[in-house]
Amino acid sequence: MILPYYLRLLCLCFATFFVVHALSWLAVRSVAGAAVKLAEGMRPRLSSRLLFALRMAPSALTLFIVLGFCIPSYVWLEPDISGERVGFACLLAALLGASVWAVALLRGGASVARTARYMRVCRSNAVETAVGQDSACVLVLDDDVPLMAVAGVIHPCLVVSRSVLGALSEEQKEAAFRHESAHQISRDNLKKFLFLLAPDILPFVSGLSSVELGWARFTEWAADDQAVDGDRQRALSLASALVKVAKMGVRPTPSYLLSTLVDDDRDLETRVDRLLLEPAYAEKPLRPVVAFARNAALVIAGVTVTMLLWPGSLGGIHRLLEHLVQ
Repeated sequence: MILPYYLRLLCLCFATFFVVHALSWLAVRSVAGAAVKLAEGMRPRLSSRLLFALRMAPSALTLFIVLGFCIPSYVWLEPDISGERVGFACLLAALLGASVWAVALLRGGASVARTARYMRVCRSNAVETAVGQDSACVLVLDDDVPLMAVAGVIHPCLVVSRSVLGALSEEQKEAAFRHESAHQISRDNLKKFLFLLAPDILPFVSGLSSVELGWARFTEWAADDQAVDGDRQRALSLASALVKVAKMGVRPTPSYLLSTLVDDDRDLETRVDRLLLEPAYAEKPLRPVVAFARNAALVIAGVTVTMLLWPGSLGGIHRLLEHLVQ
C-alpha cells in the first residue's frame, strides 16, 4: 500500500509500538510469577510499588522508544517524498498496535465516565460532613448498602453509607477512615486508572492479571499498615471494622476507580490475621531488587545517552524502520 509521508510515520509508530511492546510484555509475563512471590517477602508498600512498576514497564519503555528514537529518526532522515510503499506485515502490526491502544483508551474513558456519573449521584443524594480527628470531609450516603470508599481520580472523595457509620464504633470509624486516607494519599485510584490505560499484548487479551491482583492485595495491606502505624489498639479496631463491614455484605463496586474498605472477602482473613499478629518481613529480598533496579537504570541511562550523542545511532534505527516498512 502506498502511503503519504505522515501517514507512513503514523503507521511506523503504531507498528513499532506493537512489536516492542509485545516483546517487553512477554518478558514481564515471564517473570510475573517470580515477582509476585518475591514481593510477598517485602513490606507491602514496597511490594505494591514493585508490581506497579512491573505492570507499567512495557508501556513506559515502548513509549520512550517510539517518542525518543522512532519519530526523531524518521523525521530527520526519511526523505519527504509524496508516497512510498508500506508492506503488509507493517500494516498488520500497525493495525494491532492501534487496536490495543483503542481498547485501552476506551476502557479508561469508560471507567472515568462511570466514576463521574457515580460521583454526581453521590453528591446529589449525600450530605457532606466532617468526621474523624482530622475533620476530613466525606459524603455520607443515606443508603443501606454498606460502603466506605475513596472515589475519583483527580480530586478523590471519601464516600461512606450511613449504615456503615451507624454500625462502627468511634475507634473503628477512626481506623477505617485512616485506611481510606492512606489510599487517598497514595493515589491508588490514579494507579488503577493507569492500569486500565496500559495496553495488553492483543486486544481483549489480559495476561498480567496476576501482577494487578498482587498489586491490589499489597496495596490493601499497605493501607492497613499506614492506618495502624504500629498502634496495637488501632490494629484491633481496624480488624474488627473489617469483619463488621464484611458481615454487612460485600457488594461489587459500581466503578473501577474506587478504593473500598472491604472490596471482597477473598483476602479478608489474611488482612485480619496481619492486623492481629504483627507480620515479620524478610529484608534480604530487597537487596537484589535494589541492586537490579540500580544497575538497570544505569544501563538504560548509559545506552540512551550514547545513542543520543552518537549521530550514527539514529541512522541505525532508521535502517531498522526501513526493514519494518518493507
